[in-house]
Parts: sequence; C-alpha cells; structure tokens
Amino acid sequence: MITLYGIKNCDTVRKACRWLDANGVEYHFHDVRKDGLTAARIKSWADEVTWEKLLNRRGLTWRKLSDDDRADINERKAIKLMAAEPTLIKRPVIETGLEAGHAVLVGFDEARYRAELL
Repeated sequence: MITLYGIKNCDTVRKACRWLDANGVEYHFHDVRKDGLTAARIKSWADEVTWEKLLNRRGLTWRKLSDDDRADINERKAIKLMAAEPTLIKRPVIETGLEAGHAVLVGFDEARYRAELL
C-alpha cells in the first residue's frame, strides 16, 4: 500500500494527490500535522534518500527556527527537528511499502511517479 505523507493545505501535496487520483493509484493519506511522525520513520527515510533531501530549508518553519537550531545542522539534529516540527519535511513524501520494490519519493516529480508508481 502506498502512503502519502503531507499536509492538506500544501499545494504540492494537492498536486500529487490529483496525479495519483487521475492515474488510478490507490494510496493512504497521512497528515503529518494531525497524525504525527516518529523520529524512527524519518530516520528510515533519511537512510533511503538522505536527510538533506528531506529537510525543507525554503519554508516558513525553517525561517522561524532560532539561529541555534539552524546552526551546525547534521543528520541527528535534522531528524530531531523534523520530528518536532513535521512541516520541516519536504512534501509530499510517498512510501511505497515494505515489500520488494520499496521506495521513498520526496516532492512531486511526475516522471519519477510514473516510473515508480505505475
């Protein structure tokens, strides 16, 4: 089962949902604000795609962090921050399951979605 992690009011998440719906891809939506995320889940994604790719340094949440929080960022610190503030994670994150062919996709990339999900 495919799980899409994001927040409902994110334009990129809505775009991904529309694409999945239009292409008949079944998925479960996991709202990271309401449903939360564990540091272990974020760490497993970071192991697949790197924490640098997961961390959204362009968003308002990043800009609102203290200088101390943004300074000397490393994997451990980034995962801790993303677990505390899930909106620091680039969206959406799609997890295709735990079976063979498991993939973690970050952001909306139609070509990659087509290759991985269809």
